Amino acid sequence: MRSLLAISVCALLLGISAAQAEKRIFIIANNADGYGVDRCLASGAACGKAAAASLCKARQFTQALSFRKVDRDEITGAVPTNGGQACRGGVCEEEFVAIECAR
Repeated sequence: MRSLLAISVCALLLGISAAQAEKRIFIIANNADGYGVDRCLASGAACGKAAAASLCKARQFTQALSFRKVDRDEITGAVPTNGGQACRGGVCEEEFVAIECAR
């Protein structure tokens, strides 16, 4: 009886872990393109859903779970903070958006 219970619990745990979706967060530059997509993504507005979904699908993910503007200090070691075109005199013009995708 105990072995049947143990097998059932193991099968349940394996089923739960297999059902969890693979998730990944992509950080992209929030460049003004004249179409307003950048404002939709950065503000989290509903109009950004299509852009976020397209980015996820282009990277072989099935859906976009979330998208939001991220501060430069949230990105560790990937974005230069001085010397580049994005930052002049300690003021950084370029913004970034995080898009969370799932399979």
